[in-house]
Amino acid sequence: MPPIIVCIVGKSDSGKTTLIEHLLAEFKQKGYRVATIKHAPRNFELDKEGKDSWRYAKAGSDVLILSSPQRVALLKSVDKEPTIGELSQLVGIDFDLILAEGFKQSRGLKIEVHRKELGELLCNPQELVALVTDEPLELELDRPQFSPDDASGLAEFIETKFLSKRQRGGEEVALFINGEPIPIKDFVQEIIGNVVYGMVSALKGVAEAKSIDISLRRKG
Repeated sequence: MPPIIVCIVGKSDSGKTTLIEHLLAEFKQKGYRVATIKHAPRNFELDKEGKDSWRYAKAGSDVLILSSPQRVALLKSVDKEPTIGELSQLVGIDFDLILAEGFKQSRGLKIEVHRKELGELLCNPQELVALVTDEPLELELDRPQFSPDDASGLAEFIETKFLSKRQRGGEEVALFINGEPIPIKDFVQEIIGNVVYGMVSALKGVAEAKSIDISLRRKG
């Protein structure tokens, strides 16, 4: 199944990046596989003018992949900003958790980082599953509140509330429709996995399948 996505939102200089750093350390210590996504509000470039990759993009390449023995980077032209679901599809299913910085418009799990000196909350508390705040807040809705220094407590909350529901081990089946992850019940995952692995195992010249990726596009 796709990774659990938690968006860490908040005003500029509220401490989002620092919190994600601390959460990464907590979850890695627990043995979870974690990916991060950062929202950039403006256009950005990862390469310098004159470099080969810059020349390919300028010449018209819509997708550019940079590969080295240590890392891989994907640069892709888009006609609209991708949703967090579409970005999670790029990350893949080999992770338990995605910590995303930003994406306050997302409909997914959101935790806001709040600082008293920055004024009111950025999001409606109804949209949040928890708050990280340097002052106690009185809210109409009951939302867990954590100190900025309590990354371990917040990690425990995320693990108990959301990650514990994610099946670890066995077959993992992910379904994305129009770029958005679709939850699948365990028995449906098992049915899909058995059917697809059974069909692939019957193909001639195919080695034992450890992972299978299928993409379907309706033309026209």
